[in-house]
Amino acid sequence: MNIEEEIREILDKYRVVAVVGLSDTLGRPSHRVAAYLKKHGYQIIPVNPFVEKVLGEKCYKSLLDIPVDIQKTIDIVDVFRKSEDVPPIVAQAIELRVKFGRPCVVWMQKGIINLDAAKMAQQSGLRMIMDRCIMEDHLQLCRSS
Repeated sequence: MNIEEEIREILDKYRVVAVVGLSDTLGRPSHRVAAYLKKHGYQIIPVNPFVEKVLGEKCYKSLLDIPVDIQKTIDIVDVFRKSEDVPPIVAQAIELRVKFGRPCVVWMQKGIINLDAAKMAQQSGLRMIMDRCIMEDHLQLCRSS
């Protein structure tokens, strides 16, 4: 399976996205992408310790601060943080994966590259997408959605 087929499968199959680093500022890439995903039928779970609510959704301080009943539903952890900030986020995703068999995918947005975090995610059974924009991929690969 090539990367485009893998991404299309992920975007078709998984619908609950924890957006780590989601800003409440209009025009910021994380805000624009999360609004797009929500508009296209994805459930978003905002994760940002400095924000209370984004796009009408309660915001959580970290993946581990999300209530357990919601943690169990997370399919994709979409990361909008600096590359060096990614390993602890992946560690939390792995912790949830061990507890619930979820999330299934860690997605580092365009410009975010951390090979150690990617390796850690893949070794724990998480699918890993790195340095790609989930919105751009959805626009290109899933236009009928």
